Amino acid sequence: MKNIVKRVLAMALTFSVLSAGAVTAMAEETRVTALKGPTAMGLVKLMDDSDKGVLEEGEYSFNIAAAIDLVTPEVVQGNTDIAALPANLASVLYNNTEGGVKVLAINTLGVLYIVGTGDGVASAEDLKGKTIYASGKGATPEYALSYILRENGIDPETDVTIEWKSEHSECLAALLADPEGIALLPQPFVTTAQMKNDQIKVLLDLTEEWDKLQADAETASGLITGVTVVRTAYAQEHPDEVEAFLRNYEASVSFVNENMDEAAAMTGAYDIVPEEVAKKALPACNITFVSGQEMKEKLSGYLEVLFEQNPAAVGNALPGDDFYYGAE
Repeated sequence: MKNIVKRVLAMALTFSVLSAGAVTAMAEETRVTALKGPTAMGLVKLMDDSDKGVLEEGEYSFNIAAAIDLVTPEVVQGNTDIAALPANLASVLYNNTEGGVKVLAINTLGVLYIVGTGDGVASAEDLKGKTIYASGKGATPEYALSYILRENGIDPETDVTIEWKSEHSECLAALLADPEGIALLPQPFVTTAQMKNDQIKVLLDLTEEWDKLQADAETASGLITGVTVVRTAYAQEHPDEVEAFLRNYEASVSFVNENMDEAAAMTGAYDIVPEEVAKKALPACNITFVSGQEMKEKLSGYLEVLFEQNPAAVGNALPGDDFYYGAE
């Protein structure tokens, strides 16, 4: 299994508090954790209103983490109530904590792009024989790239060379050092790369490539980057707080998408992404709020695609209906 999945499994085996419901939030504040990048960007208006004390409902404390390895232990140990996670890892957590988390909403759609300085890649088929710098092994970037390669007749193991880096910043550094290279990067790292080298351009949008492959599917799935989950124990004991969070969160996402300059300033102020980068990257970050039955339909389809590729990607089983908070 992939390294990141192994770490999640190890944490789930070490800490059984989620499924037992042994740890519950006693504080009045709802504790929210998110990753730096797009999955946290949709929260910035809520964070700002919370800090200013102008919310009509709900009290919150926020933690913005630099890496997923810092988020999952907080969820598993009950140190946070709500968290933004890669979509597949939410499923892994659900399976390995016996339903200890529920997904509240999809927060980010596709943000992955193939970038480079040359003109040799005009379609997914053109990736054959290339060296691709990438990060996100064991999470959405790997599974999305693998799916698109395989469905276009390219074996990820033999027909391309994928150099996996531990962080997006390392991937970006490798790309900048190799004028002939191409890279798989998410926003806002695409924008960061272009600000450092104006010759770098988007060659392929993986969301568009995914949609092409799904066009004739009976129930088409979409490429989903991130979701927001809640600990099941917290949802059961604090239903009003969870509903208030969803209302506040939806309003925050709407503000971010409708007021990108102001949202970029907030994103910089909270050290999520520098304001200058956020201002250029936000239109391509696909920040969204999808909940309820629509969330279930979109997310379950996405997880089915991953499961067919590699069951370990979603925790060796597709989540049950109780994974989808608020779905019929």
